[in-house]
Amino acid sequence: MSAPMRIAVAGAGLIGRRHIELIEASQGCVLAGIADPSPAAVDYAGAHNVHCYADHRALLAQEKPDGLIIASPNALHLQMALDCAEAGVPALIEKPVTDTVAAAQRLCVAVKRTGVPMLVGHHRRHNPIIKAARETVATGKLGQLTAVVGLWLLKKPDDYFEVAWRYQQGGGPLLINLIHDIDNLRFVCGEITEVQALTSNMVRGFAVEDTAALLLRFANGALGTVTVSDATPAPWSWELTAGENAIYPRQDQPCYVFAGTSGSLSVPTMELWSYPQSPGWHAPLSRNPVALAGYDPLVEQLRHFLAVIAGREQPLISVEDAMATLAVVEAVSEAARTGQKISPGHIMEQAA
Repeated sequence: MSAPMRIAVAGAGLIGRRHIELIEASQGCVLAGIADPSPAAVDYAGAHNVHCYADHRALLAQEKPDGLIIASPNALHLQMALDCAEAGVPALIEKPVTDTVAAAQRLCVAVKRTGVPMLVGHHRRHNPIIKAARETVATGKLGQLTAVVGLWLLKKPDDYFEVAWRYQQGGGPLLINLIHDIDNLRFVCGEITEVQALTSNMVRGFAVEDTAALLLRFANGALGTVTVSDATPAPWSWELTAGENAIYPRQDQPCYVFAGTSGSLSVPTMELWSYPQSPGWHAPLSRNPVALAGYDPLVEQLRHFLAVIAGREQPLISVEDAMATLAVVEAVSEAARTGQKISPGHIMEQAA
């Protein structure tokens, strides 16, 4: 049996510590070290019997890990990933892949030049719920996809905003939260070719939005709406409906609806609606559950990362793929600012 891979983590905040827990619980890898300049990270690393480095480059040079998980603030993702590429160390980069599309394009160039594999941590693609939704659409069980509805409605507590970056530009729900949902919709339904959007900061008056309404056009012709607000008590969000994270009280409600000419699917309640006989609004509908596998998507993501490092699997979401998700979010912001229809492809052309 081969020796466990040595995986290091850059960033020992909440997300980084969750990755560390998963590494320590895995039989396929061990924790190689932590990179984080904070005093709290030094104490945390000591408790886990590994060295803590103030600079990720020192960690790469001294520990020579088999892989690095980048769980640092968004603005640091690019440089850390570039340094991994130059050092020949595969990386798992937390979402968003970088803070801008232009930065992601720089990283794409480095990955192609060096050939160092990189996986982006849109971990919900590993969730059996999203995988089953994608399969349901791809296999034609809904017929031709016509309409998509997405909801992300919940209330962040006041103390959430005691951290300054959360009420400054780039810290709002579009980039921090909606990017997950945009990636889910791209993964299930295909590419988004055009967006329109309105945003509001009426509730809190911060520099960032607290509410947004989106119109989406997909390459397959389907249309979608997404409504976002982090200022309202409501059960309709992935966090509260998917049961993915135990810190959120789970609600038996959908947050997505995928509608087609032969049927409709609610997610994550995973109910498939269709006409068992002749179709028409007077006919009775049938409601059938979609079977799901049972596993933790973060555990599966780590397993996949180890397989990517070993060359057994290709990244489920590459830097280029994740850049397309980020381009949709930037298109949403641009559409809200200008009042125009914006193409994510145009965003990428502008950034080139």
